Amino acid sequence: MPLKTYWLEHAWLGSAVEPGVVLDVSGDGRIAALRTGTPGPPPGAEVLRGLTLPGLANAHSHAFHRALRSAVQVGSGTFWTWREVMYGVAQRLTPESYFDLARAVYAEMALAGITNVGEFHYVHHAPGGTPYADPNAMGEALIEAAAAAGIRITLLDTAYLSSGFGEAPNEHQRRFSDGSADAWAERVSALKPREHALIGAAVHSVRAVPADQLATVARWAQERQAPLHVHLSEQTAENDACQAAHGCTPTQLLADHGVLGPGTTGVHNTHLTDADIALLGATATGTCMCPTTERDLADGIGPAGRLQRAGSPLSLGSDSHAVIDLLEEARAMELNERLASRTRGHWTANALLRAATEDGHAALGLPDAGRLEAGALADFTTVALDSVRTAGPAARLGAETAVFAASAADVRHTVVGGRHVVRDGAHTLVPDVPSALASAIAALRA
Repeated sequence: MPLKTYWLEHAWLGSAVEPGVVLDVSGDGRIAALRTGTPGPPPGAEVLRGLTLPGLANAHSHAFHRALRSAVQVGSGTFWTWREVMYGVAQRLTPESYFDLARAVYAEMALAGITNVGEFHYVHHAPGGTPYADPNAMGEALIEAAAAAGIRITLLDTAYLSSGFGEAPNEHQRRFSDGSADAWAERVSALKPREHALIGAAVHSVRAVPADQLATVARWAQERQAPLHVHLSEQTAENDACQAAHGCTPTQLLADHGVLGPGTTGVHNTHLTDADIALLGATATGTCMCPTTERDLADGIGPAGRLQRAGSPLSLGSDSHAVIDLLEEARAMELNERLASRTRGHWTANALLRAATEDGHAALGLPDAGRLEAGALADFTTVALDSVRTAGPAARLGAETAVFAASAADVRHTVVGGRHVVRDGAHTLVPDVPSALASAIAALRA
């Protein structure tokens, strides 16, 4: 017997929108069965009106950056001046304040239809670099925050050892550093997965992990078949410094030390050579594009289309949380490509939704999520088709409507493991998400 039955007015099943879909959820939180062509809800079924999609995967997040929203929009500057403001917020975090902020941020994600977040986590220790009594107190705070907000998390525990190509961490970065990759591996090995949480790894960047320690991080992930992520060529200054230090691009350096491969995702991949693109594609290394952050920080437009054609799977992330809206990230990837090429139609709406769902979950170590089919995790979200943004198009154009017209504000329901986390636009676990965000952010200004 199913634990619960949902009737989906319309559902996106990967290549087309189907009307009248019945979805049964089993006791283990998976889709037990799915039936199309059901014009009305069966007795006892929960009705989801609108377009139901697989849960969205936010493959790249720095939860504490949410505290920077709007505060960094005053005046001008560069990525590097923005980074100084970010360091100030990072210095004020404690395990308690980080739990409060992350719980609110992850609740905002649930309201936006996100069911799984890849948290690129590098604020490990107390200011000055002294470990907490529990060396993983900050990571545990993030894991518990995701549980409290009702979503899944892949904690991408990040090695961050240097201020740049072997230089010692600066005063802000000392709380990020374990001192060596071996010490990082020892600490992160104490983190344990749980029902809603996976443990992965990250290399912050080639400037933050010395070349002779890259293999240690890669080996840790490979031995555990855990996802491995890395900020890659986000800035031309990083490329120039890598050439000066090692005589090669960051992509080549990662390849030389065994970091690339199908379990690895490069985040941004903005400023790449033709050889870099070929390397990433040939090794099936993924690419996580974060278009709203990349445009907010004036990073540039990455070669997403060329990367995908070369063999690099695409996923999407909200990164600095200038906005939290995976539909906007999907839309922006296509529209950025149009601006760069002055041609239209690089990805279909179906392809963009796959980047936001199935391929994003795979990048986070959940290949059994991101699809509405029997056996998959029962994680899904419903987008209204009758808002001022979405009303009018035929329901069969639901994928196009979701990607090119809808926003996070149109999410009506979010279900994780078969259980409602967002119902009728309201979070079921965090009653007042705006107030939770406001108080958590205010505490970091005190």
